[in-house]
Amino acid sequence: MGRNGTGVSIVSDSSYEIAFTYKGKRCRERVKAKPSPANTRKLEQFRAAILHAIDKGEFSYADSFPDSRHLAKFAEKPGDVLTVTKYFETWLDRKKAEVKASTYQGYHSITFGYVIPTFGDLALTDLKRATIRNELAKIDEGRPDEKKVTNKRLSNIQSCMRSALGDAAADEIIETNPLAGYTYARVERPVEGEPEDDIDPFSPEEQRAILAKLRQGENNLVQFFLWTGLRTSEATALNWSDIDFVGGTVRVRRAITRESKGIAEYPKTDAGRRDVKLLAPALAALNTQKALTFLAAEDGPVFVNPTTRERYAGSHQIYRVWQTALKRAGVRYRRPYQTRHTYASMMLSAGEHPMWVAKQMGHTDWTMIARVYGRWMPSADDSSGAKAVEKFADDAGIFPVIPPVNREKTG
Repeated sequence: MGRNGTGVSIVSDSSYEIAFTYKGKRCRERVKAKPSPANTRKLEQFRAAILHAIDKGEFSYADSFPDSRHLAKFAEKPGDVLTVTKYFETWLDRKKAEVKASTYQGYHSITFGYVIPTFGDLALTDLKRATIRNELAKIDEGRPDEKKVTNKRLSNIQSCMRSALGDAAADEIIETNPLAGYTYARVERPVEGEPEDDIDPFSPEEQRAILAKLRQGENNLVQFFLWTGLRTSEATALNWSDIDFVGGTVRVRRAITRESKGIAEYPKTDAGRRDVKLLAPALAALNTQKALTFLAAEDGPVFVNPTTRERYAGSHQIYRVWQTALKRAGVRYRRPYQTRHTYASMMLSAGEHPMWVAKQMGHTDWTMIARVYGRWMPSADDSSGAKAVEKFADDAGIFPVIPPVNREKTG
């Protein structure tokens, strides 16, 4: 990149090299000048003028570097410019082999549903932070209030673009990632009649009502959800070999999503690969499920679709059953993921340690647990601190006095 990242480097006793990106290509041009502080400053200003002209679409390679061997390359027809469309299509093809199927499907949807329709004709080098921010700010134009794009959607769009542009910067196709360290978001108004956040757990009465309306096997699955906190994709990927009845744990190592087309994938993070303690209700669900699937096949799936007798192919199959059960039970609809929130809220309300809950749910640390589920964590009561006093104070309730060191001179 040159001196202190300026793009200007001394390469000999009589010349400098200037580095910049033009039409999606990394360029390095030599300029004859004796190295000196004054010449370095002049060439840094010269490079800054080049970048400004490129941003405005007014740069002429021939005028700036008339003797360059790269002139023929940049005299090609305008269609050879690396556009956002060309880059993102190539990037997406490469990502298909690098990320999970569900992640790829999300990238594909955002690339062809938003990025290319919005920025596709731009040269990739012209895709600046201000351009992206301005377009994101206009994303709701013409939409009625009930169809406004959420910050979650804006975050997903930026996550996809940030990943793609980060790869472009790493490959030196562009100077820097315009979305590095930046996120655009808006103040969202709460929608009348909806909770302030997505955390909306089921009460014990609602849980019992739902379980009573599910078929045999389906009720075991939902009870298992409620008392392990596993994601739908994780529970449907379980085999009986993942269950340790002696140790009382279930090993979570795989997930099945609709996008993976029934093929088990590994969790995204190391924390997602975990051993979850089997609490009594979850263990009871497994013991009941044994009669249905344990002997059906060698190391077969724990939970299967009662109709097809095959493993669930994804959460979409559970959604249909779930909607019917809640309707019949007279329970206000919430998506199946709320069983995971229900587990967390029950554990924290009962006083379980947030770090233990975080590990059970596959989170790296407990800060997210405290932030998201903080209102279910019990506050201090009148007995708080009593155990510490009992362990570290004396019978009188005071700390023992440490005698002073005798500093009298001897001999």
